[in-house]
Amino acid sequence: MRASEEEELMRRAREGMEDGEDAQFSVMIPVEDQSFLWSDKYRPRKPRFFNRVHTGFVWNKYNQTHYDLDNPPPKIVQGYKFNVFYPDLIDKTTPPTYKLTPCEEPGQRDFAILRFTAGPPYEDIAFKIVNREWEYSYKHGFRCQFQNNIFQLWFHFKRFRYRR
Repeated sequence: MRASEEEELMRRAREGMEDGEDAQFSVMIPVEDQSFLWSDKYRPRKPRFFNRVHTGFVWNKYNQTHYDLDNPPPKIVQGYKFNVFYPDLIDKTTPPTYKLTPCEEPGQRDFAILRFTAGPPYEDIAFKIVNREWEYSYKHGFRCQFQNNIFQLWFHFKRFRYRR
């Protein structure tokens, strides 16, 4: 891929991602060895990605009484924005997919594995994220689309309201 094409893909991925509360997120976890039926035709390779994690404060009643703006509560993860680039995808009619599985490791119940799968010539990639319920409403920022060779998965977590 030429440098100008790569810059164009990165520019498209950054559209709508310039929030002050977002930080770059690029920690991949290793995926078990895969053997592809198409590996004799194409050289498998990992796709490029540009990801962000949305963090912020939760100002619930407890935090309002125990914290203030000078001494804020700890930031928590409120959502993620994943942009995975597939510029050389052979079959452009079948879009890439994602699969969410909880971690089976002891002590890792608060995390899940988000795995992205596409066709040839790309390998699967996986990320360890916080295991909470997603907000699937478009109004709350959910986006799952494959457009211009970029697979975008943006989501926020549901907010839990405190009730007595």
